[in-house]
Amino acid sequence: MSLYVIGDLHLCLCDSSKTMSIFAGWDDYQRKIEENWLAMVKGDDTVVVAGDTSWGMSLQQATPDFEFLNNLPGRKIILKGNHDYWWTTMKKMEDFFAANGFDSISILHNNHYQYGEYGICGTRGWVNMPGEVQDEKVLRREVQRLEASIKSALNAGLEPMVFMHYPPIFASNFNYDILEVLYRYNIKDCYYGHIHGHSAHGLCVTNTYDDVNFHLISGDYLQFIPKKIM
Repeated sequence: MSLYVIGDLHLCLCDSSKTMSIFAGWDDYQRKIEENWLAMVKGDDTVVVAGDTSWGMSLQQATPDFEFLNNLPGRKIILKGNHDYWWTTMKKMEDFFAANGFDSISILHNNHYQYGEYGICGTRGWVNMPGEVQDEKVLRREVQRLEASIKSALNAGLEPMVFMHYPPIFASNFNYDILEVLYRYNIKDCYYGHIHGHSAHGLCVTNTYDDVNFHLISGDYLQFIPKKIM
């Protein structure tokens, strides 16, 4: 019963025009995802997918991508990324997955999931990066969601571990609102994706900073190999 994580699958079985293969390091990436996943992940394992799962614009359009993911081994816990345009309310997503038999996929949204003595927590986060506008209202909502997720794990007597889509730190840019939550709840590990390309990867924090272990887990950074956490 191992725990894995990977972000930014950017599946496009629903719309081949959205393929990431046009970018360096993304050639034939959906085949690589499938082959690496099948080689590593077993049926009783858990994989956290940290955002940007499908290019589908709605749940219905994203169905082929969910079918692909559901048919891979293991339980999948998915959170929202900035390109998950299909994302809607928790009830609508859960009802849709149930109606389509996607029983290996769970949604991480204001809640947690138990893995042994740990609570899998997280949210999308928000940007604090060059050239991107920061929306204070959205940021406050994401901070609240992160805190709600962490509290739900603590209330269950579990040690929280945090998964996000956006990086709390990128280059010299710090999202202090998100970081304050991580520090206040003494989070030891934070996994994040979103960042693509070799030069951008080099600007990411991938070590311990202020007692938090930060891990970059975007698909291309991991070469589309799910990262085994424990």
